[in-house]
Amino acid sequence: MIKLNINDEISRLRAVILGRADSNGPIPKLENAYDPKSAEHIKGGTYPKDEDMVDEMEAVAAVFKKYDVKVYRPHSIKDYNQIFSRDIAFVIEDKFIIANILEDRSMEIEAIEHVINHIDSSKIIKFPENAHIEGGDVMPWGDYIFVGAYYGEDYPSFITARTNMNAVKHLQKLFPHKKVKSFNLKKSNTVADENALHLDCCFQPLGRGKAIIHKEGFLIEEEYEWLINFFGKENCFHINKQEMYNMNSNIFSISPNVVISEKNFTRLNTWLREQGFTVEEVPYAEISKQEGLLRCTTMPLIRD
Repeated sequence: MIKLNINDEISRLRAVILGRADSNGPIPKLENAYDPKSAEHIKGGTYPKDEDMVDEMEAVAAVFKKYDVKVYRPHSIKDYNQIFSRDIAFVIEDKFIIANILEDRSMEIEAIEHVINHIDSSKIIKFPENAHIEGGDVMPWGDYIFVGAYYGEDYPSFITARTNMNAVKHLQKLFPHKKVKSFNLKKSNTVADENALHLDCCFQPLGRGKAIIHKEGFLIEEEYEWLINFFGKENCFHINKQEMYNMNSNIFSISPNVVISEKNFTRLNTWLREQGFTVEEVPYAEISKQEGLLRCTTMPLIRD
């Protein structure tokens, strides 16, 4: 059996599900794009190729091997995008929570049944149908669970709004001993650098008391200020609009002192090393064309 244990974003990683990119199928039609950045690359003829994304994900797998992390992969489904394993489920404490994802992506969870079958069935939770949530919006952090959401009544009109307030309330019911803190995120169906698809597209807590944040990703200034006060302004690395677009906040912690980051994030990676982190650089620019990066492609199962 897999004994799940996730209480934060940074404790030493022991087991993880890493997505796969070997059979994504043909380039989607523009009207079927899930997010504005993918649409941009479909229009521009620069949509990523499977072989390039496979190489990028293998570079991450090699880093996990270096740090003796057990890696599970989904079974391959022909012509089906299975890159972003964080979207489909997430773990808090010893609970495996199956997300309510876009209907078109429902087969992704079936491709990890071989993992789910090794989890105590009493620990597997499905959200009610009206409670929409994806793992990129959910960050356990000790006594807190940080949740990205969209509060507006026009929620149904945004394909980029993936977590609603029903889900925030349901999380609080599931974890009454935690403080569930939600953040209203900026959404756009058409402009990639105006869209925070998930919380991890504009914010990420790190080890050593640090955090990465993009102010303009938050619709309510007081919620952004709450995070700044929580971590301390001097501990927050602010990314600009271009860096947010390139997914600089979407890196991944193997431990409080070790992070995996994209090799082109020069300003961020320099700062991380200055703060005492070991930075394992990988190429991930092709995967980022689908508006996701390192945190999106990984689903941690066990941390110390």
